[in-house]
Order: sequence, then C-alpha cells, then structure tokens
Amino acid sequence: MEYLASDKIAIVDLGTRDITEDELDEDLVLDKIGGAAITKHLYDQYESAHPTGNGPIVLGTGLLTGTLVPGASLGIMTAKSPSTGKISHVPLNLDAGMELKYSGFDYIVIKGNADKPVYLWIHDGILDINDAEDLWGKDTWAATDHIRSEMGDDLIQVLGIGQAGENGSDLAQFGINYWQSADRMGFGKLFGEKNLKLMAIRGMGLLEISEPEDFIDDCAELMAAVRSNPAAQKQGIAAAASALGEEDLGDFLGPLTHRHMACFNTPFATNSFIFTDEDPALLKESAVPEPGFLLTDIFPLVALKKAGLSAKDAGLVLKACAKYGIDGAAVAELSAKSGLTDPAEIEKRFPDLKGPVESTGTSIFSPWAAFGKDMDENWERRQAVAYILGLHPIWLQMATELTEEKLLDLAGLGTEMEFTYDTLDEVITDLLA
Repeated sequence: MEYLASDKIAIVDLGTRDITEDELDEDLVLDKIGGAAITKHLYDQYESAHPTGNGPIVLGTGLLTGTLVPGASLGIMTAKSPSTGKISHVPLNLDAGMELKYSGFDYIVIKGNADKPVYLWIHDGILDINDAEDLWGKDTWAATDHIRSEMGDDLIQVLGIGQAGENGSDLAQFGINYWQSADRMGFGKLFGEKNLKLMAIRGMGLLEISEPEDFIDDCAELMAAVRSNPAAQKQGIAAAASALGEEDLGDFLGPLTHRHMACFNTPFATNSFIFTDEDPALLKESAVPEPGFLLTDIFPLVALKKAGLSAKDAGLVLKACAKYGIDGAAVAELSAKSGLTDPAEIEKRFPDLKGPVESTGTSIFSPWAAFGKDMDENWERRQAVAYILGLHPIWLQMATELTEEKLLDLAGLGTEMEFTYDTLDEVITDLLA
C-alpha cells in the first residue's frame, strides 16, 4: 500500500523470539479500511495458531492516524479481555498512536509467551526483542525513565505494566508513559502473562499522501470549522465531565489545576495536569521531583470525589494506581464499596483487589469514552468509526462536523482508494458482530 501507510505488518513470537514481516495488502485495506477492523482480522488470523490460551495482542492505527485531520491521534490495541472474555479494543492516545503510525509498522501482532521478561523496541521500521529482567519489578514511572534514559530520547512512548500486571491481577492496566491509559479491559494482565514488560515506540518515519494539496486544504477547512464548535472552546477534564452531570468538578479541581493537555492534533484537551505537591500557578519548572499527576480518565476521579476524597487525595490515589499499573476506575469503585478514603490505606490494598467491577462495561470498546451516555447503537457506531479511521474517541463524539462522509472523502484523498459508505457500514457491522 503506497499511501498513508508503511506497508509493513510485524509478527512477533515471544516464545521463539522470531520476528517476521508481511506486507499490508491493498485488498485487505479496501475490504476492512483499517484500524480496529484490521487488528480484529489479524487477531482472528493468529488466534487459532496461538500456542497459549491468552491469545495474541495486536497493535495498529487507523488510516487517518497521524495526519492533519482534527483529532487523528488514535492507535488501537486489540486482544481478548480477561475481564469480559470478548475481543476488545483499547485506544492509544496522548502521542502513542501518532508515534506508532510513524514507527515503520502499520500493525504489530504479538503472540506467544516469553520464558523471561522482555520488552519490544519499535522504531525506524525495526522491531527488537530485548531482555527486561532488570525492569521487572519496577513501577511504570521507573521503567519509563529507564527506557528513555537508555535510548537517550524523552519522546519515546512507553506502553508498559507495573507490579499489578506482573502479578497477574485481573485489574491490571497498561500505562502510557507515566499516566493511566484507557485500558479498562485488563490488558495489563495479558502483558504479564506474556512476560512482556513494555513496548517502547518511536516514530521517525514519513507518510506519503496521494493528493497532498487537496488533503491539506480540506483538513485546514475542517479544522477551522471544528474550532468554531463550542466544545472546542472548552478545555480540560472538568469541562468534559459536564456530560456526566458533574458540573462542580471544575471547582473541585480548580485549586490544583496546573494546565491542560491535548492528545496529538486534537482540538479539545481531554487531559488535565494537577499539582498535588506544588503551587499550581507555578510557571517555572518545579524543584519537586513528582509535583503532580496528569488526569486522563474522568470516571475514577468522579468516583473518588463521590467517595469523599479531596482533590489532592484523589490525585495521590490515581498517581499510585498509575505507578502500580492498576485500573484507577476499578480501584475507585472497590474502595468506595469498602468505605476507604485514606490514600495510603487504599494503596496498601492494591495487591488484594479483585473484580468483577462495573466500570469495565459491556462494550467491545473501552468505556473510557462513554461520558455518561448509554452504550447504545449510536455510541457504538461512532466509536467504531473512531477506531477504524484513527480518530480520538471522545473528540469524535463532540465534533459533529466530522461526518462519516467527510472522513471517507479524506481517506480517499490520502490513499487514492475509494471507500464507500456501504463498505464502512459493512465493516462496522462485522466489527460489532
């Protein structure tokens, strides 16, 4: 495939340490379009030949990921959820999806189990399996620091687990760098079962566009349109929480809020950085080693607030969750049921926490983007579009300007292929079946 792709699929066998490559077949793209539809196809293809019961983990991006389309930040991880038993899809946001797109691989299939801890180093069209015995036992923050220091690059995106995943917790979550991901499906447990500590991803490649001038002009026009959307005038996790009816979350977080952060090329900043151990109005670099935490998920924050924790204590709990690699929404739900409000006591209970929990939801897509909406057919269809084409799942819910027709037109301009509404409809139906 010539445009909007690297034309490479990597198949990694952790058991044998063999790495093979396939070409991204153009007919597959015409049939499945991209993103979660292809990661699911690859999962199905390699599950039957998988030597162990936990199935493969498949990474991929959408056709539009990493482009100038507003919100084109999404990478996708597909696997069988230990929590629901379903083939499920988790978004890779912040800069992880973009870095994966430019890493030189369109899709990565990870099968088998390593006999000792390993990590994957993905960059420049090269994929290495490296020993990770010196990383095993480290929390996600320490592991991220180690990788970035060893490689000499702070832009490396790290998808990794902490002690929860290593110890096989059903509530284990992989993190993105130092922060919690949208993994509510227990994918962190799969990492641990495979003895896979982390994946380090750096994208230095380029994407060819079939009709670059028209594509860029259309993206600029679309960006101007979405910036006039009232949703794009708001910033931060508290603003997004209004959809949950949590209008006072801004007052709750206000005294600690330092800044807001958007995912790659996304007009709405869904993440907020709070300072728990420093003045949030500080403009210069803090002298405190770990002054705060990036809030990336509304649901655990709201649950901890309702349980009676202060904003600072909620931030401390979620920071501990991120380091340990455990789902913050699950921790918040179980802690509330137990009546726990002391951060130290909540953290002490991490090793003994068990599911099931309601926060996992019932969809094949992470409930991280539900925002109080019922996971009905309309929500699931919009999520499917996001996961297939590579758009931020929360932003796509907000941006009515990003119609399916417009996105398909952009995919056609970028790839020199024709994608019809009927094709998209068939792909979505198959994905949701």
